[in-house]
Amino acid sequence: MTTTPTATSAPTAPATPRTAPAAPRFDTKIAVIVRDDLAVWQKLNVTAFLASGIAHASGDIMGKRYEDASGHDYLALLREPVLCYTADAGALTRTHARALSRAVPTALYTADMFTTGNDDDNRAAVRAVTADDLDLVGLAVYGPRGTVDKITKGLKLHG
Repeated sequence: MTTTPTATSAPTAPATPRTAPAAPRFDTKIAVIVRDDLAVWQKLNVTAFLASGIAHASGDIMGKRYEDASGHDYLALLREPVLCYTADAGALTRTHARALSRAVPTALYTADMFTTGNDDDNRAAVRAVTADDLDLVGLAVYGPRGTVDKITKGLKLHG
C-alpha cells in the first residue's frame, strides 16, 4: 500500500499560522464513524479510543514528534487527516460489514465497552460476541483512499 502524499497543486508560499498551503492528498485515508445517538462525551471518548487503534494500523501512519520554539518535545500525531462520520446503528453495521469484506485495518468500539474498566475486559466483551451481533457504537478504518471511500459511502461527515 502506497502511503506517500501525492501532489495536487503547484508549490505555494511557506505556511504561516494564519495561511497554510493546500494539504497534500494522501493515497490512504483514515475514517472514524461514530453512532449518532451517543452522548457527546461518549462520541468524544469513542473517537479518541478509535484513533489510538488506527495509530497502529501501519508503521508509517504516525508523523514525527513536534517541538516548539522553546525546545519542548511533544508526541507525534497521525500524519494525515482523520475524517469523522456519524451513522445510525444500521449504517454502522453495514459499514462494519464493508470494512471486514475489504480486509482493511479496522478498530471498533462496542456498547459493552462502556461498562468495563480496563483493556482486558474490553477485549473479552468483544470476543464474547460474533461479528454480526456486535452492538457497535464506533468504527475506524484505514486503507487505500478508494477502498475507504467505498466503505464509508453514504455516511454523513460529523458536524
